[in-house]
Amino acid sequence: MFLLFEEAGKFMAGRVLSEADASAQVELDSGKRVKVKTANFLLKFEKPEPAQLLAAAHAVSETIELELAWEFAPEDEFGFIDLAREYFSDKPTLEQQAGALVRLFESPHYFRRAGKGRFRKAPADIIALALAAIEKKKQIALQTEQWVKDLSDGVCPTPVREQLYKILFKPDKNAPEYKAVVEASRATHVGPLELLVKAGAIDSPYQFHWRRFLLENFPKGTGFPKLDAPLIRDELPLSSARAFSIDDSATTEIDDALSVQGLGSGTVVLGVHIAAPGLAVLPGSPIDQLGRDRLSTVYMPGYKVTMLPDDVVQSYTLQEGRDCPAVSLYVTLDEATLEIKNTETRLERVHIGANLRHDQLDAIVTTEWLEDPAFLHAVDPQPLLQKRASLTFLFRLAKHLKAGREVVRGKPENFNRPDYNFKLVGNDGAEPQGQEQVQISIRQRGAPLDLIVSEAMILANSTWGSWMDELGVPGIYRSQASMLPGVKVRMGTRALPHAGLGVKSYAWSTSPLRRYTDLVNQWQIIACARHGKTAALVAPFKPKDADLFSIISSFDATYFAYNDYQRAIERFWTLKYVQQNGITEITATLFKDDLVRADDLPLVLPVMGASGLPRGARVRVKLGEINEVTLDINGTVVEHLNAVDENAVNVATDNLADDDDDVGTGSLAIAVDMSESDTEAVPVATHTLPVP
Repeated sequence: MFLLFEEAGKFMAGRVLSEADASAQVELDSGKRVKVKTANFLLKFEKPEPAQLLAAAHAVSETIELELAWEFAPEDEFGFIDLAREYFSDKPTLEQQAGALVRLFESPHYFRRAGKGRFRKAPADIIALALAAIEKKKQIALQTEQWVKDLSDGVCPTPVREQLYKILFKPDKNAPEYKAVVEASRATHVGPLELLVKAGAIDSPYQFHWRRFLLENFPKGTGFPKLDAPLIRDELPLSSARAFSIDDSATTEIDDALSVQGLGSGTVVLGVHIAAPGLAVLPGSPIDQLGRDRLSTVYMPGYKVTMLPDDVVQSYTLQEGRDCPAVSLYVTLDEATLEIKNTETRLERVHIGANLRHDQLDAIVTTEWLEDPAFLHAVDPQPLLQKRASLTFLFRLAKHLKAGREVVRGKPENFNRPDYNFKLVGNDGAEPQGQEQVQISIRQRGAPLDLIVSEAMILANSTWGSWMDELGVPGIYRSQASMLPGVKVRMGTRALPHAGLGVKSYAWSTSPLRRYTDLVNQWQIIACARHGKTAALVAPFKPKDADLFSIISSFDATYFAYNDYQRAIERFWTLKYVQQNGITEITATLFKDDLVRADDLPLVLPVMGASGLPRGARVRVKLGEINEVTLDINGTVVEHLNAVDENAVNVATDNLADDDDDVGTGSLAIAVDMSESDTEAVPVATHTLPVP
């Protein structure tokens, strides 16, 4: 005796070894024995063999016309044998019965299952919809097949081109365009990206990188809704200080300014004045939501995507000639020893006397100009000469603060590697297209104006961080337990030491127009300034506030994504510079395995022929082909220059420990600075590039 039965949605047949009331032991052709419940029995038969019956059933099922079977089928629930009687004859053969079963089972759009071997006719309108869907699926399959052929032949179909970025970066794996790329990739044994490049899907490598970034980070675009900047309602006193900012010429978000009072009196008061959007923009407001969504301004050569709308920024920026609301830190110092005697935070208005531009003044404000009162350039702007004494004091103070931090760090900060300025000729802040002429110039890190601003901002961020901690007010801190290799900089709500900077605590607070963490900290600092020891009770964020941890988590992820994109697009423009200037060879320094760093370009690349050379070895490299989509370039060592750059060895070692954007790894991508200067080193048309 043989038994045809259903198991896990499949039809099986085998020899019955034994049978009880509720089940039977059945041996399959494979020799496997299974227990089959009586409810799963479909047909018992003596012959033919099970395999023969199943083969015959599938053959018979193919002869059954579904439309005709649907017409013959009873209106009520029926069994497969009932349909076999209606379709074939009053006494259908075993093969016909099994064939009807298979046909019913594989046609759910015509017949709905009502139990083991039981079915119901589907309504006519449902069948019509199902048939339309089947036909559509068939046409899509044919279309996909044609797309696969086109892609394999090096032609990109328009629908695939239109879905290019989604296919590569946010794919709908059920979409025919995606399936076509996958199948063509398998058929040609070529990776999807390479396949699409060969098929001409990518017209502009620059747009490829840019639109990928937008898809992942700004899927709704980079525009802002129309919002008015709220007014600062506080009656703020006017400071006696006259402040000046130091930024790049293209900077529009001027967050910070400095002032010096009391020179020659023995006691000097340094003022660090920070733009105060936190006095008007409240947590939970529409503008706050914009900032929290973006979390930072995104900088790139020739362009930027701001954290806040420009109208809002201009309402609070420290524009020269205006009395600007500010959160000011006043540091009282002994003029001779530079010992800090006192610090005080005030909410006030500060007159901004000038917006100095370091790219215009770096050649004038040199170490010699600052340290030798008798030294004059051929042309020294009169407004600058009026600030010479203040700048001289600030430079002296900056060197003193830096030296103090280096004692804590246990080693000096290394500023021997240059920064690189990018400028897109004729761009004027418009969105680049990728074909602009690019200029790259070298700017040495640690220049006097950079050092002045960076040390003042580190002083402010560390002072405010410690102050919030003393008052029990939580903030967003950056910390680093040690400078040992692998010990990374972390963000958290506790005031912990930052070994890389050499300070006991560090809370970003000096870029509230460009970085959301700074705006959050400014709200907390404002609460401290207004309420002192009771600030913890009224500050917007309380200790262990879940919202604060959420902000940190979101900022970390977004900061990384923005920085990752900036590094990529800077590399794109570097490769474009190499192409535009016909550079075929470079001198470089080996700094790790087979990687070299170009001496005069912000370019790191793998090379052949460096095996056995020591770290720091200087070589001449012949450049290979450039791929603007993958941003790949390699080279071949053609000459050993018989020298070892000891500084390159030291820098490479330092980088293992200085794992922060603040020190030792170049200026970071987002709204920062040289050595945490919080001057905007990344303006619209000129960009400070971190060396990879």
